[in-house]
Amino acid sequence: MRFDTKVVRAAIEPDPTTGAIVPPIYQTATYVLPEVGVDKGFDYTRSSNPTRQLLEENLAAIEGGKHGVCYSSGMATVDSVMRLLKAGDHVVSSDDVYGGVSRLFNEVLSRSGLNFTFVDTSHPGLVKDAIRPETKMLWVETPTNPLLKVTDIEAMAAIARDAGIPLGVDSTFATPALLRPLELGADIVVHSTTKYLSGHNQLIGGIAITNNDEIAERFRFFQRAIGAVPSPTDCWLTLLGIKTLSLRMARHSATGLRVATYLEEHPKVQRVTYPGLKSHPGHEVARRQMSAFSGMISFELEGGISAGKQLLNSLRLCRLAESLGAVETMITHPATMTHVCVPREERLARGLTDGLVRLSVGIEDAEDILEDLESALEQID
Repeated sequence: MRFDTKVVRAAIEPDPTTGAIVPPIYQTATYVLPEVGVDKGFDYTRSSNPTRQLLEENLAAIEGGKHGVCYSSGMATVDSVMRLLKAGDHVVSSDDVYGGVSRLFNEVLSRSGLNFTFVDTSHPGLVKDAIRPETKMLWVETPTNPLLKVTDIEAMAAIARDAGIPLGVDSTFATPALLRPLELGADIVVHSTTKYLSGHNQLIGGIAITNNDEIAERFRFFQRAIGAVPSPTDCWLTLLGIKTLSLRMARHSATGLRVATYLEEHPKVQRVTYPGLKSHPGHEVARRQMSAFSGMISFELEGGISAGKQLLNSLRLCRLAESLGAVETMITHPATMTHVCVPREERLARGLTDGLVRLSVGIEDAEDILEDLESALEQID
């Protein structure tokens, strides 16, 4: 099956009872056993659920993996990946990670004895230099949130292999429609299904995908033991969203490139970061490992927080919201929203300036998005 067929059909068969072409929602907490010690594959929904299992199989198939394990959120998924480690272990991580991941690493997991070194993983030499004898995982976001740095996954996989450690990749911004890290040597791929995979701003979820049987079994154990699982209804909604993934990502990417090109030429925009632009330092790597460049754009305004607030408060079509990857265009000011928990000194050191704006381009008509941005940019003093 080719990719565009997989997103619609992988693991999905008509319901054997009724022939329904859309899988049913198994909205149940428990299951009746035929007799003591015998079940029909399910006993309690925290452990397993037919709707969730179908989503896991579907997403694993489109990512090119053997195993998918779903969680209640992207953050619960990242937490589960880190539970493969123990106190005293060291992780080399991309420096520009989502603010929630930064909070998890620095304020939660560090108290459990894990140690983190943050480096710009778009430079393989820096990653090699950060590896220690106690390093047990390499963690990469690509493109990153919100600076859209691009990391060469094949280069990271080679470093991880030499060190004898797993490579985990958060590929939420790209999705399997544009990038499949397992095919490039990654051991674990993570997605926030909240974002592009479901695509409609109606649920929270996450998934970890791997070809490694042992890692998958650990993930399933964490899923049962911790209970951070998505509801059957959320799994069903995600399955519906995935059916249009290829079409949506093509539209996000085409409009994203057009908007990024417009912003790059605007006099009130100091700098634009978008992997599809030739000005992006990681453009050649992105072009080699991605089939298109998604709908995420970061740009810098002169005037800092004041300019950012003027812009965001003047928009009408682009929604001021913290999330991303949905059919609606959404815009965020990281300094006061998604990365407000990151200390200002650390934020500035990472390049998250006060004037940085993150734009998630939706699937509306490109002309309407451009007109809204043009009108709002005119309001900046």
